[in-house]
Amino acid sequence: MSIPAACLFDLDGLLLDTEPLHAQAWREAAGQFSLELSEGDLLHLRGRRRVDCVALVRSWIAGRTGLPAPSDESLLAVQQPIARRLMPGARPVQGAQALVARCQTLGVPMALVTSSASEAVAFKCAPHPWLNVIDFRVMGDDPELALGKPAPDPFLLAARRLKVSPADCWAFEDSQAGALSASLAGCQVLVLVAPGLGCDDYPDGVRCFRSLQEVQLGVGT
Repeated sequence: MSIPAACLFDLDGLLLDTEPLHAQAWREAAGQFSLELSEGDLLHLRGRRRVDCVALVRSWIAGRTGLPAPSDESLLAVQQPIARRLMPGARPVQGAQALVARCQTLGVPMALVTSSASEAVAFKCAPHPWLNVIDFRVMGDDPELALGKPAPDPFLLAARRLKVSPADCWAFEDSQAGALSASLAGCQVLVLVAPGLGCDDYPDGVRCFRSLQEVQLGVGT
């Protein structure tokens, strides 16, 4: 593999192992409204902005339970305290720190491209100072962001801020929504395959890995 113009990193499930915690928070919150979320539901929520997850869960409550959908505020009033209780326990994904350090050593520009809102990003990243070297960040509540993943907007915005072509960027993702977003943006997509999925579950043309330790940045150049 060569050296890209930039590396664009997802956060949840890619750099930090937060996805099981997010899943638990959504599952517990939905249960308070008589909705049992399946593994397929949780995979569908993975990688999406909070506002989009809320809309999906509200629609499932209304469509499956026969109960009126709660307001956004009511649902988040249940889900957010659960998430904030769980997130401090999130650990780095294996190989993530080394990959970020490798980018820094090689002088490869980096951006964080996450569906999480700025407040949530600050909360999750606080115990992980190694993430501070990623200067550029596109977050789910970015005022310049029109649409979240799976639309291409987040990765297009990150590339524009870094002043590089999306086609010359490596975009690292784990979710189906995120991989589709990066693919539609024209990035070279490297997927850390999520548990329960295979490479065939992601867009055509992505490169799949089972561990970030398999990524050989700058090797052979």
